[in-house]
Amino acid sequence: MLNHVIVVEAASDKGWAAGAGTALTAQEYVGEPQRFASTGPRGPKVRVINLSGDYGYLDLGYYCSLLAEARGHRVIPSIATITTLQRKTLYAEELPELNAALRRDIERTGEPPRGAFTLILFFGQAFEARYNGFARQVFDRLRCPLLRVEIAKDERWQIRSMKPLAPSALSPEQFEIFLGALEGYTRTVWTSPKRRRQPRYSLAVLYNPKEALPPSSPRTLKKLQQVGQKMGLGVELVERKDYLRLGEYDALFIRETTSIDNHTFRFAKKAAREGLAVIDDPVSILRCTNKVYLAELLQAQKLPAPKSLILDRTSILEAETLGFPLVLKIPDGSFSRGVVKAQDRGELQRQARELLKRSELILAQEYMYTEYDWRVGVLGRKPLFVSQYMMAGNHWQIIRHEPGGRFDEGGFRTLAVEEAPTQVVETALKAANLVGDGLYGVDLKQNERGVFVIEINDNPNLERGVEDKVLGDALYETLLQEFVRRIEAR
Repeated sequence: MLNHVIVVEAASDKGWAAGAGTALTAQEYVGEPQRFASTGPRGPKVRVINLSGDYGYLDLGYYCSLLAEARGHRVIPSIATITTLQRKTLYAEELPELNAALRRDIERTGEPPRGAFTLILFFGQAFEARYNGFARQVFDRLRCPLLRVEIAKDERWQIRSMKPLAPSALSPEQFEIFLGALEGYTRTVWTSPKRRRQPRYSLAVLYNPKEALPPSSPRTLKKLQQVGQKMGLGVELVERKDYLRLGEYDALFIRETTSIDNHTFRFAKKAAREGLAVIDDPVSILRCTNKVYLAELLQAQKLPAPKSLILDRTSILEAETLGFPLVLKIPDGSFSRGVVKAQDRGELQRQARELLKRSELILAQEYMYTEYDWRVGVLGRKPLFVSQYMMAGNHWQIIRHEPGGRFDEGGFRTLAVEEAPTQVVETALKAANLVGDGLYGVDLKQNERGVFVIEINDNPNLERGVEDKVLGDALYETLLQEFVRRIEAR
């Protein structure tokens, strides 16, 4: 059984969308997960066409695609596509081939445009049918239902910009073609965009020498280089300024705090597109850097996690059902940043309003105090290390941030994987495997009620004397051998 869900801007759009599937507003799709409780590996297959048009980072339309992926739904545009289209630098690597397709369509007609012009594309079709070849090429690489493409001529015709479009921005004539394209698309088989792979052979390690809390210190990266040299691998440290050199390597290892709105994601995206073995891969970054997505994913897959609620400006007080104290989290916080504790209703309202200035949605979780958090490192779907991170002194988190950029960290204890509680390791593996096959740090709490997944982190800490306390150099050898395996698999 195959179900189509058409996400629209407003309730008034449901009429025209209903002919292609179940029509829901963005608010309904995000806020009513119970509609999809029976979906999953054995349930009905759901395909989501997100036409909300509100694709800005952490806006409601963005969350529609993010949560669709968490629910196991196939969605266009995907989060990867949405993010790519936000910056020309992210889709620049597609432009040579797309510009060539554009010029072929222009030459084929024999009537070149007189000046700059705009193309409206719907599901791989163009409003001006003579550009359908170009439109299909765009859609093959960027699965966005509606696009506005600005075309200009310098020495040659080329794409100036590409932006997602909402149906409400279409003219009546364009809207009629769009409806036909929507109906046709819901009858087709969805396939994944083509990927190019270019096997190469050396490892670039992206880092920021000025970062205050890096996932690996320069001392640790030097150890990685030394181990790589013994294994016959070239391990070179690169920085943000080396973006254009990325194609010189055959693998990329990101050792700088990741975020989809900075250069780390652009590096991952470019590396994946050029065929490099990359950790963190862009999909893992997209999934792990948003706590709202992870909460929905864990709930959908029925993995044990603290009770959680997704809040917007209208539902803040619903968090009271979790009891006090409770924890509020910004979706893309890291290293204990953007995570606050509310002791009562007043703090809940005040803290939530502040966090909602940065995101349309935030996460509320029940508070679980433990003396330490478990961290299980997972690489290639196998456990790599197990550590206990103690809470910072007189604080409820492992890192306490202080004014002026200062911070205080708790202690640690690292165990051999086989010495750690089986339930902790097995739960961590189940959680990490939901995200992918990269390198993850799964944070868990254990109390009298059991083991609970708190977060799944991409780009986890690897630090000399901490995570490698048991394995020593073997930890870095295992990591580098995984890169070799991925390279040679091509």
